[in-house]
Amino acid sequence: MDIAYQLGEVAVSDVHERLSDPPSYSAVRALMGTLVEKGHLSHRPVGRRYVYAPRVAADDASASALKRLVQTFFGGSPARAALALVEDAALAPDELAVIEAAITRAKAEGR
Repeated sequence: MDIAYQLGEVAVSDVHERLSDPPSYSAVRALMGTLVEKGHLSHRPVGRRYVYAPRVAADDASASALKRLVQTFFGGSPARAALALVEDAALAPDELAVIEAAITRAKAEGR
């Protein structure tokens, strides 16, 4: 999906060429077919091949994936997920400042 978001429209060969340790070409083609079935990609024929494009904006896809991750691994608790990230990650001081500012804003807004 990252490659499709970067390029806008891609063929299977575009994705296969840009993967650092790619599986077989047919595995990439099968995965892209699955992404079409799940509604993440659309496709259209161009000559003898298909061209694929994201159907959902990257920000929307990220938010949806994060919600599923929090639900699956943190019992639906955003606080538990945030704590895991803060405790386990080597955050730079500027990253911590961004998190602190977001918490301060959320408190001021009564969230």
